[in-house]
Amino acid sequence: MKTRYPNNSSAGPVYQTDKNTKHEAPGRQNTGSGIQKPETSLKVVRLSLIFISAFYILSSLNTVSLGGDLVLNGYVKYLGMYYQPKVQIPGINEEYLASGLIHNRLNFRWYASSGLTLAIETRNRLIFGQMIREFPEYKSLIDVDNGYFDLSGTIASGNSWFLYSIIDRAWLDYEKGKWQIRVGRQRINWGINLVWNPNDVFNSFSYFDFDYEERPGTDAVKVQYFTGVTSSAELVYKFGANSEQMALAGMYRFSKWSYDFQFLGGRVGKDYIFGGGWSGDIKGAGFRGEATYFKPRNEQNGSNEALVASVSADYTFANSLYIHSGVLYNSHGVLGKAGGRSFFDQNLSAKTLSLARYSLFGQVSYPFTPLFSGDLMAIVNPSDHSYFLGPSLIYSLGNNLEVMLTGQLFFGGKETEYGDYGQAVFLRLKWSF
Repeated sequence: MKTRYPNNSSAGPVYQTDKNTKHEAPGRQNTGSGIQKPETSLKVVRLSLIFISAFYILSSLNTVSLGGDLVLNGYVKYLGMYYQPKVQIPGINEEYLASGLIHNRLNFRWYASSGLTLAIETRNRLIFGQMIREFPEYKSLIDVDNGYFDLSGTIASGNSWFLYSIIDRAWLDYEKGKWQIRVGRQRINWGINLVWNPNDVFNSFSYFDFDYEERPGTDAVKVQYFTGVTSSAELVYKFGANSEQMALAGMYRFSKWSYDFQFLGGRVGKDYIFGGGWSGDIKGAGFRGEATYFKPRNEQNGSNEALVASVSADYTFANSLYIHSGVLYNSHGVLGKAGGRSFFDQNLSAKTLSLARYSLFGQVSYPFTPLFSGDLMAIVNPSDHSYFLGPSLIYSLGNNLEVMLTGQLFFGGKETEYGDYGQAVFLRLKWSF
């Protein structure tokens, strides 16, 4: 028996269990002499309280200034999770799991000259709690670098914790006249929509990974030429260990009729791709869309022909109420039960944003006060009637300091797209500098 969980490697449970795996009773540790003693949960609680208290001290500090042409910024976050699975995990009698995450990000910039910039950005995470103790294999699921170069590693670990670091940005950028060249690990952002991005063929990501705002990068060379004030052409080569992992694609972007348009094409992995998108507004409402057609380069390579498209609209009322809706279409998706994806799968791509033929998205947000806001989003699979709800509340505690309470609530029948995951609640404290 296997249990699946959200694809949220930075924030939530993304492991699976096997019926043959043996687990100790949660909450207690076997000393080896038959005597059970309390686990390290008290240490985790004390560590969390110390970290939360440190936020108020750090928030009084000024932004880090290194002087000259060298700049440093980033943030520190604490994320606590309470998770209740839909299906009881084999070997564990508890109905819920709890864990903690201390997440630090450091962004370095060196402006060597007017046209030359060097950037290095690191993501450091201390993950601890019951989840790590009960599932040691969880560390191996996190310790994954999908880039051509392995720039990640576990720095230290224990029975119920580990410290993991990855360099997810490391690039050198050169600008001269109308030309811009960037080499290294970077974000190639070709997506237009705010949720589903069929055009984002280099850096696809899981929408449920809410704690990773920067999104993943890719090891590539990007050459961009600005053909006009609102138009440009890009050519990107992504490094790969073989022809099925490399990519070479180009995009042309321009403005016309008060809209922004883009067209792209090339070779990505096992497929040839062709796509395009637009961004504009209709009577003050944002209107966006994008689509990509995937054609296998070889009929024997295991790939499938597919058309993936998404359209969205959003609007902000005079009272600051914000609404957002969208639809995703995948010609290769199923019309029945769309379960079966392992949500710690690292192979998410623009071709497989959902296993369903159709997906619907809706969002409503409102700032109750200048410091306090609320948000509710939903994703629905209209074919198997499963759905996701994501409520959240955000409160600003001061300059660059905020607290957020959010949930990831999955509902549906057995083997549906969202029916087997359960519910998770997160409390996050974030300080930016």
